[in-house]
Amino acid sequence: MDFQILISNLTNPTLLFFVLGIFATVVKSDLEIPASSSKFISLYLLFSIGFKGGQELAHSGFNNEIIYSLLFALLLASLIPLYTFFILKRKLTISDAGAVAAAYGSVSAVTFVAAASFLEAQKIPFGGHMVAVMALMESPAIIVGVILIMQFDKKSNEGVSIKSVVQHSFTNGSVLMILGSLLIGLIADTKQAEGIKPFTTDIFKGFLAIFLLEMGMVTARRFSAFKKYGMFVSFFAIIVPAINGCIVAWASQFVTQGIGNRFIFAVLAASASYIAVPAAMRLAAPKADPGLYIPMALGVTFPFNITVGMPLYFAIIIG
Repeated sequence: MDFQILISNLTNPTLLFFVLGIFATVVKSDLEIPASSSKFISLYLLFSIGFKGGQELAHSGFNNEIIYSLLFALLLASLIPLYTFFILKRKLTISDAGAVAAAYGSVSAVTFVAAASFLEAQKIPFGGHMVAVMALMESPAIIVGVILIMQFDKKSNEGVSIKSVVQHSFTNGSVLMILGSLLIGLIADTKQAEGIKPFTTDIFKGFLAIFLLEMGMVTARRFSAFKKYGMFVSFFAIIVPAINGCIVAWASQFVTQGIGNRFIFAVLAASASYIAVPAAMRLAAPKADPGLYIPMALGVTFPFNITVGMPLYFAIIIG
């Protein structure tokens, strides 16, 4: 690994605000981001990424690489929850194993945003279609997780239909915002789109810094919530994402040659959802403990990916 890249990432202002959020919670500061402001910022980040991705996609056109990338995304989002479920069910209940597997097969939009910021710092572009790839990977993992729960714990999930879960996955606010923004960016007139460029581009990193400050505080509050599950879940939340990210960092060369695209694929494979999956699992797997899969994704995997994970996957790709 290039330690210069690691040091550069660790001293990134946006990441340092994440650390500040953790520190503020540990010292019991009264610092807080109002819930309404936090929701606005998260919607803004999804809007900005989606819109810029749509614009890039409009300029790049539709080709075989995009088709292969979308198919590769579907494969990843289906295989990761499948194999992780059988690892998890050795130590966890069926409902918890299915929910955690769905979280790790799905993706984190915030990690995607951090990855885009990482690439920008390295001055490496990525294709606009990778935004569509991220959005596409949200739902298959949720569906696979629910099917596995239904198959292995049929009594606990009577009355829950796959149709309702699929509908809930695609109408989830984060998924709808990024897909809608992608579509608008795709069909919007280029000259007209230039008019909102200061809003979609120039202030992006500032909002990301404030959002990661909030994420730091949330992470610190939830990190201790799953101590009762022992070290197994902590090791899983680091080792499995790292393995997924490293394998995909290497394997993605057979789908795309773009360094930025390969890096995004690796980060998505290594990330875990703590927004779309909890919303869906509340409906599909009410017995699953949110105090397990949310802290795993947000309290362990997210910090690992934005500190050590991203430089590691990047080093594999350029090595």
